[in-house]
Amino acid sequence: MLSTLIWIPILGAIVIGLLPGSISDQSLRRTAIATVSIALAVSLWIATQFDVINIGLQFQEDLPWLEPLGLTYRLGLDGLSLPLIVLNCFLTLIALFSTPPAVQRPRLYYLLILVINAAVAGAFLAHNLLLFFLFYELELIPLYLLIGIWGGAKRGYASTKFLIYTAVSGILILIAFLGLTWLSGATSFEYNPALTEALPLTSQVILLGAILIGFGIKIPLFPLHTWLPDAHVEASTPISVLLAGVLLKLGTYGLLRFGLQLFPQAWAVLAPYLAIWAVVSVLFGAFTAIAQTDMKKMVAYSSVGHMGFILLAAAAATPLSLLGCVFQMVSHGLISALLFALVGVVYTKTGTRDITVLKGLLTPERGLPIVGSLMILGVMASAGIPGMVGFISEFLIFRGSFIAFPVQTLLSMIGTGLTAVYFLLLVNRTFFGRLPDQFANLPPVSWSERIPSIAVAVLIVLLGLQPSWLVHWTETTTTAMLSEYPTIAVHSAPTQSHPVSVLPLE
Repeated sequence: MLSTLIWIPILGAIVIGLLPGSISDQSLRRTAIATVSIALAVSLWIATQFDVINIGLQFQEDLPWLEPLGLTYRLGLDGLSLPLIVLNCFLTLIALFSTPPAVQRPRLYYLLILVINAAVAGAFLAHNLLLFFLFYELELIPLYLLIGIWGGAKRGYASTKFLIYTAVSGILILIAFLGLTWLSGATSFEYNPALTEALPLTSQVILLGAILIGFGIKIPLFPLHTWLPDAHVEASTPISVLLAGVLLKLGTYGLLRFGLQLFPQAWAVLAPYLAIWAVVSVLFGAFTAIAQTDMKKMVAYSSVGHMGFILLAAAAATPLSLLGCVFQMVSHGLISALLFALVGVVYTKTGTRDITVLKGLLTPERGLPIVGSLMILGVMASAGIPGMVGFISEFLIFRGSFIAFPVQTLLSMIGTGLTAVYFLLLVNRTFFGRLPDQFANLPPVSWSERIPSIAVAVLIVLLGLQPSWLVHWTETTTTAMLSEYPTIAVHSAPTQSHPVSVLPLE
């Protein structure tokens, strides 16, 4: 069953590639949308069949492949990967709906998006180290092409920078995987947390360091972040939605799956330094976002800060903070997708993203009132206003992390306040005030442009009001991630004043 999440988009890409040259652009678009819709339906069906009590892998598939290399086709699903699988399919569908009908070279464009969807699904499902690496690298070239062909004026520079950084990330991860297999004497690349138990602590720290830097580039964390703003600014709106909403989560997922779970002892040693790294990333991202005048670059730097929250929670390694990690991955994916989609609409209608030029777009008669209203909702969610998914994720992270790192948590909470500052600047300068004459007759926003943002906004509110829908899938897995490792669980064991869960399961 899990293979369908990988092979449905791949088959869809093959179909698009083989369709006759006379086929219309709309037919190619409908084929891509239908393909991802089927994958989304399959992921939701799997979610309904998921046993939330089972702490092990579910729906496992294990087939021999290149056994002399230690490579097997092993897939599995747990509460860490399930929400990300659904998020991948949902935001890929949003990206397709956000794509202009008249996109250039549509056959190649839709084909590449489907390949990325399949690669991301494979990475979240793979439970062979080498298989994960193959899927992790598979999305590299398609995204490079999507930025390099359909990007802005400096797309060549941005796509090349992305390629170099991500290639270095993959090399470091592969070195860590090879080192772990070689030093542990394993005969295959099967994912097995027991491999690290016999390794000296020094070796574990070195291997974990390579993994942290490798996934730190992908997340990205300061100072490994410099590729991200360039990629976002030059990428088209749908690709920014995918990049921020889905692809960055490969880094945070890898941090938990291949960092915390594989190297618990080394993680406990490095945890205080990781918490400091998280604080630096949070504050750097927030202060740099305040200084931006480009709406898209501001949202891009906000991602650096919000990804730092996940590192803080992972460093704290408490059951509540790890639950917050997963919630923040989903929360940030939805919120950033909404913000980038809306920034794309503003740029399409006005021709600029400069907040020093834009003004009064919330004007009901001649402006973009619905876009402005949705932008305010997205900004509120990102700033952690109660009633939205951003509040739930940050509350879980801060409450869970304070037990282990109170000072670092308080400093990171400053980043939440700064989020309100820079997004308030964006909304106040762009949407309030008097609409300039140069924007007096903006083209109308069609419902096809509004619907993707509305769909994401509805989910942001629903998960904010009913967070147990997500906790229901995840809590058992995140708690079990620590219960197996008493070396970590010592400082994170819940007490009566700090229960594992503050959210009711349904």
